[in-house]
Amino acid sequence: MLLYFGLYTAIVLSALQVVISRHDARYLFVELQSLSQIQDELNEQWGRLQLEYGAWSVNDRIDEYARTKLNMKEPIYGLVVLIK
Repeated sequence: MLLYFGLYTAIVLSALQVVISRHDARYLFVELQSLSQIQDELNEQWGRLQLEYGAWSVNDRIDEYARTKLNMKEPIYGLVVLIK
């Protein structure tokens, strides 16, 4: 009788462990899907930032921005002093 009770307990505990493992696996899969979606969004944002950086790094655009928005002017050649 004690043997049957031991086997029954082992079977119940084993089944419970299977249920817990399945639950954990599903939870981790949902978390993985969420993180994959976040990764895709971050990759998309990174691509947009790379395009924006490429647009801003063009010398003509920087020169235009400096002249119009910052009211900067090209220095007069005679007033420039080079220091070595």
